[in-house]
Amino acid sequence: MGGSDARGESGNAPGTVGSRADLFHPRPGPDRLAGDETGPMPPALRPAVGVSVVIPAYNEAESLRELVPAVAGVLRRTGRTFEIIVIDDGSTDGTPDVLEELCRAEPSLAALTFRRNFGKSAALATGFSRVRGTFVITMDADLQDDPEEIPALLSDLEGGLDLVSGWKKRRHDPITKTWPSRFFNRVTAAVTGIRLHDFNCGLKGYRRAVCQEVELYGEMHRYIPVLAHRQGFRIGEREVRHHPRRYGRSKFGSTRFVNGFLDLLEVVFLAQGRRTPLHVFGRIGTVCLGVGLGLNLYMAVIWILEGRLRVRPLLLFGVILVILGIQFISIGLLAALIHAPRSRQRTYPISRVYPVREES
Repeated sequence: MGGSDARGESGNAPGTVGSRADLFHPRPGPDRLAGDETGPMPPALRPAVGVSVVIPAYNEAESLRELVPAVAGVLRRTGRTFEIIVIDDGSTDGTPDVLEELCRAEPSLAALTFRRNFGKSAALATGFSRVRGTFVITMDADLQDDPEEIPALLSDLEGGLDLVSGWKKRRHDPITKTWPSRFFNRVTAAVTGIRLHDFNCGLKGYRRAVCQEVELYGEMHRYIPVLAHRQGFRIGEREVRHHPRRYGRSKFGSTRFVNGFLDLLEVVFLAQGRRTPLHVFGRIGTVCLGVGLGLNLYMAVIWILEGRLRVRPLLLFGVILVILGIQFISIGLLAALIHAPRSRQRTYPISRVYPVREES
């Protein structure tokens, strides 16, 4: 009935801070296209920097006031060019206001705010898509990761590693987090064959190629070292300092244990790049079908020799195995049909391209 209101989907006037996906980088300069006031230019068009630091944050307003200046101070001492990217994962505690204030004070800082909470994997994936650094550092926003560890991580990357994962050997967290974490890390190491002590440490160092090739979704941030290792990247580990939480509380509940186990199954399955779904399910189905047919053949011989057939548990077991075998093979065929288009579009990671000399 009334006049139209020129507001965004979240109800905020254009240009104001709200729950929409927004970029806070108020200072005009080389990061913006000429005549463009909608946001920074794409990463491919911006000049490269030495180090990019990606910080996912959710309701960490107090911590960010201390963390951003600390990270910037450490990076300036290294003498490298750098950028800091904070991904606000739909915070409701005033984090967007704090980030806008910090962006005015720190020229190397850029920040994104999601319309709602999407999770840590989504925040990291968004940050990875925007990095310009030769090396990339990720860390949590809760001040438990120490920025002073960044130079050591960069040194390891310069030494030839593609990904360096932090190891919080002395962890300042309640027992409800430390014991399940140890169990999770041991199971993951045993299943994947990657001997790391702390897969889910937020403090990690990467070469930019790792960030470009590892695909994150759901809650796969826990398994970045596994995904990178399966792509052929060199993985290492470094013991890092861990501090008690000073502000707020942990954002992860008990559901992370169930989700983590299910994600591990998915990673192990999807990471076997040389096996198609038909190979995985077909092998199980072939074994069930073979054993079931063998048992039924044995029962058929007994039927012929004795002249009568009695319903025995072994006969029922053989029939069940035949049915299961057919079902597994059918699932493999259906999965192969779904997987085929993606397989045809797949690109394989290349570590180096050598120049081809033309014959004179």
